[in-house]
Amino acid sequence: MSAIGSQARRDRIVHLATTTGLASVEELSQLFGVTASTIRRDLAKLTTDGRLARTYGGAMALAAHPEASLRQRIGEAFEAKQAIARWAAARVRPGETLLLDAGSTVGALAHELRTAEDLTVATTGLTALQALSDVETVHVECLGGTLRPLSQGFVGPLTEAALERMTFDRVFLGTDGISPELGICEADLRQTRLKELMARRADHVYVLAHAAKLGRRPFHAWTALCEGWTLVTDDAADESVLAELRARGVRTVTTTPEPSPAGNGER
Repeated sequence: MSAIGSQARRDRIVHLATTTGLASVEELSQLFGVTASTIRRDLAKLTTDGRLARTYGGAMALAAHPEASLRQRIGEAFEAKQAIARWAAARVRPGETLLLDAGSTVGALAHELRTAEDLTVATTGLTALQALSDVETVHVECLGGTLRPLSQGFVGPLTEAALERMTFDRVFLGTDGISPELGICEADLRQTRLKELMARRADHVYVLAHAAKLGRRPFHAWTALCEGWTLVTDDAADESVLAELRARGVRTVTTTPEPSPAGNGER
């Protein structure tokens, strides 16, 4: 990045902290082509001005990414979520046992499964539960636990204990953000722990996330994105992020947000 004035640089730092959730001294130093000491002075000034909050090794926006409720998120990237859900539903075979996470994209998948035959679906999410509760050809298991009102999902020791009683052909996970280096981002450490346990119980692991979530780091709770998992996103996804994920052994699938399945691609 070409040299800019200190005020412009500080404004840019605030923007980056707000959009990615976290700004580290090392990353900012490389991005702006200045020394780490200069960045530390910038962060100290921004903290004094009340524009950032200091963290170990960097800073974060004071109100960066407050967790949105499920109701707020359902309408976001609606067409992309539908395309992702259709692709995921097409992987499912009669007689399989599935595990569905909480979240709006996984909820869209549950709606697609309403026409499925001879399935067992276990879920930690109220959205999936509501979508499938009256479908006679789908046997539904609710894992229970402590309900998080914002995500409309169950977490905690009761949920984890229920998981130990079952195994699954496929698990479909949601996320608040994806980082090739850090993995899957969530607002709550209970959520990330649960995702790890869910993935361990399934033969095939899919992460469903529309393009805007790639590269986002809105919170500080993480689950590793493991080799052999599949990320399903849409065709607006940043190809550089997808390439880095593939280099780490994660399979990527891009879907086209249109009713027709034509144009979908996977690598």
